[in-house]
Amino acid sequence: MDTSIPHTFQVDLRGLVDLLSHHLYSSPKVYLRELLQNAVDALTARRAEQPDAPAEVRLYAEGGTLRVEDTGIGLTEADVHSLLATIGRSSKRGEGLQAVRSEFLGQFGIGLLACFVVADRIRVVSRSARTPDAPPVEWTARDDGSYTVRTLDDSARPEPGTTVHLEARGDAEEWLAEDRVRELARDFGALLPYDVRVGGEPVTELPAPWDRTYPGPAARRVALARHCQETFGFSPLDTVELDIPLAGVRGVAYVLPSAVSPAQRARHRVHLKGMLLTERAEQLLPDWAFFVRCVIDTDSLRPTASRESLYEDETLAAVREALGERIRDWLSTLAAGDPERLRAFLAVHHLGVKSLARHDGDMLRTMLPWLPFETTDGQVSLEEFAQRHPVIHYTRTVEEFRQVAPIAAAQGIGVVNGGYTYDTDLVEALPSVRPGTAVAELDTDTVTAHLDTVAPEEELALAAFLGTARARLDALGCDVALRAFHPLSVPALHLDDRGARHEQAREEAEEQADELWSGILGSLRGSAPRPKLILNHLNPLVRRIGSLGDPELVGTAVESLYGQALLRAQRPLRPADSALLNRAFIGLLEWATHDGTANGEGGL
Repeated sequence: MDTSIPHTFQVDLRGLVDLLSHHLYSSPKVYLRELLQNAVDALTARRAEQPDAPAEVRLYAEGGTLRVEDTGIGLTEADVHSLLATIGRSSKRGEGLQAVRSEFLGQFGIGLLACFVVADRIRVVSRSARTPDAPPVEWTARDDGSYTVRTLDDSARPEPGTTVHLEARGDAEEWLAEDRVRELARDFGALLPYDVRVGGEPVTELPAPWDRTYPGPAARRVALARHCQETFGFSPLDTVELDIPLAGVRGVAYVLPSAVSPAQRARHRVHLKGMLLTERAEQLLPDWAFFVRCVIDTDSLRPTASRESLYEDETLAAVREALGERIRDWLSTLAAGDPERLRAFLAVHHLGVKSLARHDGDMLRTMLPWLPFETTDGQVSLEEFAQRHPVIHYTRTVEEFRQVAPIAAAQGIGVVNGGYTYDTDLVEALPSVRPGTAVAELDTDTVTAHLDTVAPEEELALAAFLGTARARLDALGCDVALRAFHPLSVPALHLDDRGARHEQAREEAEEQADELWSGILGSLRGSAPRPKLILNHLNPLVRRIGSLGDPELVGTAVESLYGQALLRAQRPLRPADSALLNRAFIGLLEWATHDGTANGEGGL
């Protein structure tokens, strides 16, 4: 037989208020949002039963007190005991209100507790519109968890509705000052569908800026730009209308006037049925749309318990996709009918569009003539570049592109710099949206194959010179080849690929490792081709070095060409490369100051 006795949880109200203020709510200012929310929900409940009932909210702040009056549904004494004195219970869950529950802002039953964040005493005087014969009731609560309830005579509240009185805590008087109350009421309630006033001054500004009628498109753009400046502090590059009836969303997206990092968190303002829910919504748009800041009003999204962020569910995912689709449509419309605005946008935010296009073939196809890429032909679109070159080569890093771009351009090889964010992905996706386009990653063999070979007799005459050069650079793991190429001003070209660089890194690690790790790294030895120093036979300096008779001077000169080629390619220098550059520099100084050289005998 079960002899256990049920017990009821005890709640430490002060501890709960501390939890709310330090962990659930981001700032004490949310107390005013909760008061407005309760008043608006009360108005909504009364209008559901009495469509012609007055719908007003009035706030009066004076001397560290705040009075909030509404003409809403009101409460009876039984309602007060059931709802105000029971933490977690919400009037929005009551029977008879389910049909209109979706119209309410608050559904968690903890809103009034937020007032204890700024007040140590709350007094509520209410009269029910549902039970007109019931007398007004007064509920007074303190932050120690105690409360009293009493009925009043009709003169205390002649008409249905509720009045909330707050008395500020000693450290929170600033939050109940009239100017602060007015500022918060405007911020939270500017789009509320009822008449809300602070000290007689209206705070609602309906219709919303995006719902107003303007003389023309230009006037609308000016008005929305002004709203963006007031809301976010910047003048937008452009605006995107967000009207998605099926998702219950209305608003506008403002395009940032300057580029931002994709990693920067985009914060948007979200109003829920007119009430500001959050100004830091981060999950509202797809990740690629980091170039806009949104202001929306919605009736379909769910708030979290703190009502300061959005609940991640299927509805939010659908709204996010719909908003992303709207921005896609805007881009497509610009591409089809307003190329100048599109160019202005892409000049700043091409990275965001590239992020979208790498996962959206239709968008890539649409943006092919517009998206800029760094190529051996300059900054051009992939469409234009593909028309010029039968094969589009690309490099995976900026360093590889800088290494080969001048040479490739002179030889007529079309190369795209794929080292920037998303560019390699887009180039590789090009054949899927532009059938017949050939795309290939550039490697050292391709570059070398496009360089002119030297006549056999000329290369044979330079055999001693080439032998000295190869012997000097062999210790650095670099081969030497002689070719003729343009531009003539480039004496030498250092070519390698990722495989060669990985092999070099492995060899360096093997040299520095202990016996155990050296053996392990040695087992990983690959067969990647070695880097090459391509000497330009058309360059006058290379020709003069090739005619020198002193092997030591030839070796020093070749080391200098190797170091200059590395620097030109902007490659990171290994310790061995740095030592070589220092040795070659000192060696050339010694030759330049040698007595014989000073008298005009020898030299480069």
